Amino acid sequence: MVDKNAANVYDENQIQVLEGMEAVRKRPGMYIGSTGLRGLHHLVYEVVDNSIDEALAGFCDKINVTIHMDNSVTVVDNGRGIPVGIHPKVGKPAVEVALTMLHAGGKFDGKGYKVSGGLHGVGVSVVNALSEYLEVEIMRNGKVYKQRYERGKAVSQLLEVADTRKTGAKIVFKPDFQIFEEINYDFDTLEYRLRELAFLNKGVTIVLKDERDKRESTMHYDGGLVEFVKYLNRNREILHKNPIYFEGTKDECVVEVSMQYNDGYVENIFSYANNINTHEGGTHLSGFKAALTRVINDYGRKNNFLKENDKNLSGEDVREGLTAVISVKLTDPQYEGQTKTKLGNSETKGIVESISADAISTCLEENPSIARIVIEKAVTAARAREAARKARELTRRKNVLENTSLPGKLADCSERDPALCEIYLVEGDSAGGSAKQGRDRKNQAILPLRGKILNVEKARLDKILGYEEIRSMVTAFGSGIDEEFDLNRLRYGKIIIMTDADVDGAHIRTLLLTFFFRYMRDLIDAGHLYIAQPPLYKVKNGKQDVYVYSDKELNKVLENMDKNNVNLQRYKGLGEMNPEQLWETTMNPETRTLLQVSIEDAIAADQIFTTLMGTKVEPRREFIEQNARYVTNLDI
Repeated sequence: MVDKNAANVYDENQIQVLEGMEAVRKRPGMYIGSTGLRGLHHLVYEVVDNSIDEALAGFCDKINVTIHMDNSVTVVDNGRGIPVGIHPKVGKPAVEVALTMLHAGGKFDGKGYKVSGGLHGVGVSVVNALSEYLEVEIMRNGKVYKQRYERGKAVSQLLEVADTRKTGAKIVFKPDFQIFEEINYDFDTLEYRLRELAFLNKGVTIVLKDERDKRESTMHYDGGLVEFVKYLNRNREILHKNPIYFEGTKDECVVEVSMQYNDGYVENIFSYANNINTHEGGTHLSGFKAALTRVINDYGRKNNFLKENDKNLSGEDVREGLTAVISVKLTDPQYEGQTKTKLGNSETKGIVESISADAISTCLEENPSIARIVIEKAVTAARAREAARKARELTRRKNVLENTSLPGKLADCSERDPALCEIYLVEGDSAGGSAKQGRDRKNQAILPLRGKILNVEKARLDKILGYEEIRSMVTAFGSGIDEEFDLNRLRYGKIIIMTDADVDGAHIRTLLLTFFFRYMRDLIDAGHLYIAQPPLYKVKNGKQDVYVYSDKELNKVLENMDKNNVNLQRYKGLGEMNPEQLWETTMNPETRTLLQVSIEDAIAADQIFTTLMGTKVEPRREFIEQNARYVTNLDI
């Protein structure tokens, strides 16, 4: 018999205490974000960040990262080496303390490191806790020291094994198969982040080697942020040859900025604090934006580009076509949120604004040709913004007059709770008709799109809003666009792109993804955007129908079937499926496969969209040639 009173007891005995490495292994997502590929790669970043902190302190200029055949990783630097002396409070070697105790490191009192990215002191100890094994080798004091750990616990003493004239640290670790869903490092993913670090720390050489396929990349940029901006703009038509660069220091805060305008219509500003990409911006970004807007308006009025009755240029106007990198290095950064994506130091805004305003003003005065290009582009952007405002007003007025606020071709759902609603963006009227018949009318809305939408990479917002298919999407979503965008007004929790599994379908999907990335990025960041996965084949074996979603899966299915009684149908488009089939394969929440769109690396995403959808043909041709070998299904 169960004692109900005992079952409901909640006292001190129910409070579980997890200490140190045990806590990390129990809840790894709290420390590295996830146990998927994102978290797996985060382990490498944590170890490399320690080496970068040595570089920031002026003691390291070479970092080698090697991926081994078994997906273990080695990181070697030529810094000072982790201290090996006995820690006075703990009674263990300092390196063992740093590797086995959370919040232990040389970054809290400001003495070991004046500037550091890894502020919480949990980096390498977390890597240790989540590794099957970790071996550390330290070159310091003329000696080489070694120690081995397994799943966060030391399994050997710190031993002195050799003499050396070098200094530095070598860490070898293998992620734990008990923790991670998959252990397979992606070279390109690591290369993006390491290149970013090389740009941000000029003069530091980072070498990435992959023993699995013999790939190697050496990253070294003496030009620092200037080379970073050139790299970001390499597939765009630039408006002035050399990026603007300036740096300054105030109250121990170091500010570095590089910026260059291109002929595009979107801004690309990347901000960093102590090498950490502050995706959500913060006070340093606010300071830069305020300075840029004020200085360009002042220059425009002083030099008669803006007449007395003209309105001031807005921030969006002066940043159209701007690519910029802002990097601050400060002794006590305060981040908003555990993910460190927004800088919160209030004093930093004033420091960055002051340094930026002086430098940009001087640059415009000394380079009138650049000033003219920038201001004329901003003035044109202001006119387009005004035209876009009128287009939005016209759309709203038209909706009111017609007594409807939703596009006529939208088949809406009856549910009104956005969290329970989803909308399918369907290619073509034929597939749209099948989707409308096959859907669950309670919570699934269908919006058919006719043909390929406008390539927003090559158009300003006023032209974009004049395009009917885009206007229909914006109206259906309810969230607005550009300066009026408000995620709280979104009418659907899931926005699902559903296109054919052929070349045209892939093109339409890319056009839609470009639109969302450039003009509704918050939708992606909030996890609202998905891609439907329709089947490629229907395999009929007697009375059994099997839907197959890839060639690899097809081979497995065919292996288990009687070859004499198999009928194979290759789906070229969604319209080939009747409503029941479309529901069963692609729209039924219990059986469908949806890919959630996320942006792990904004710089990488920006480069891909610029390459595929921008004005330059040559980079696009090179991209296709380099990636053609990865194509598995191609219909022409």
